[in-house]
Amino acid sequence: MFAIVICSVGLNVNSTAVIIGAMLISPLMGPIIGVGVGVGIFDTQLIRKGARNLLVAVVISVFSSALYFWITPLSEAQSELLARTTPTLWDVLIALFGGLAGIVAATRKEKTNVIPGVAIATALMPPLCTTGYGLATGQWAYFLGALYLFFINAVFISVSAFLLVRLLRFPRATFVDQVQERRVRWIVWIVVVITVIPSVWLAYTLVERTLFQRRAELFVAQEFDFKDSRVVEKRIDPRMDVRSIEVFLLGEPLDTIEVDHIKSRMARYGLDQAHLVVNQGRTSAQQIDVNALRSGILEELYKQNQEALRIKDERISELEGRLQRVSSTELPVRDILDELRAQHPDVEDFTLNRNVLYHVGNDPPDTALVAIARFKGKVKQEEMDRMKAWLKARTRMDSVIVLVP
Repeated sequence: MFAIVICSVGLNVNSTAVIIGAMLISPLMGPIIGVGVGVGIFDTQLIRKGARNLLVAVVISVFSSALYFWITPLSEAQSELLARTTPTLWDVLIALFGGLAGIVAATRKEKTNVIPGVAIATALMPPLCTTGYGLATGQWAYFLGALYLFFINAVFISVSAFLLVRLLRFPRATFVDQVQERRVRWIVWIVVVITVIPSVWLAYTLVERTLFQRRAELFVAQEFDFKDSRVVEKRIDPRMDVRSIEVFLLGEPLDTIEVDHIKSRMARYGLDQAHLVVNQGRTSAQQIDVNALRSGILEELYKQNQEALRIKDERISELEGRLQRVSSTELPVRDILDELRAQHPDVEDFTLNRNVLYHVGNDPPDTALVAIARFKGKVKQEEMDRMKAWLKARTRMDSVIVLVP
């Protein structure tokens, strides 16, 4: 009861964290695994107990979530809820391997984090909440899709428990003959096949729709790229029976020959079975959704601004790199002057720079440190040599030139 309310709220406000929390406290995993284990060891009492507990939990969950979605003011279906309405073959794989992980963890003595992970991966509670949403709002496609997803999860978690129990040769609770054992095996496989077939078809449909959507987007982007006309709205219907692409243009109208040429190129994109409708001129202006037009313009401006910001960021990074390189090679002239005056108090002016030193002949140029110092009086050669040696050690430069004007 608590888990279903938490999960319903999470689906209602589209909060993934809340939904995960509801999965962790969901009581549904135990009865489902219990049914699978009961079938595997032929324990009819365990099967009845697990099935009864599961049925009670499902009924309470569906009606509790339906009551919540009936009274909540937030009736719009969010993305987290919509994700539970179209189960596919991938959900079968998640349930199967999640159930295997769960039953393996249940057979081990030490406690691990596998069971919470299985509860999150198989997601038993959200489909029931979505079923309640479909019941409360009268959207039977959501109701049946979510109920089918829960059925997939429950069946394949039980089947995985059944398979592992048989593989590990758990002791049987009651004696059964080969005929009864064969009958149970056939029933299990029939249930599996009946459960899988719709998911395979739904997975195929989902892949086909996704591929059609991608091809249609690419087709519109490449074939409707004109200088004096632009696409302000496009409507793509990926349903297999009514596949269509409707494009709305503003600007210089296209003639019939050009439109026919575009239609002839649809086969290159794998869209030869789709119907293309091009609306332009006054007809296009009358049918365009103003909000969609505004959204398209804003999207284009956003892309342009993003590109401008990207270029500016690259320029800033380049300038920062240059500044950092300059800063790393900058000499601490003020500190060197203070240290030099401590050794030579009669220094009046001092400058220090790195310069390129070119040699006469074919020798390559070199980098030299040039120091210019002005003293109050005359400076002896020994003092200049000592200052030169000190500057080499202080700046770690091999080539130092000292000039005294």
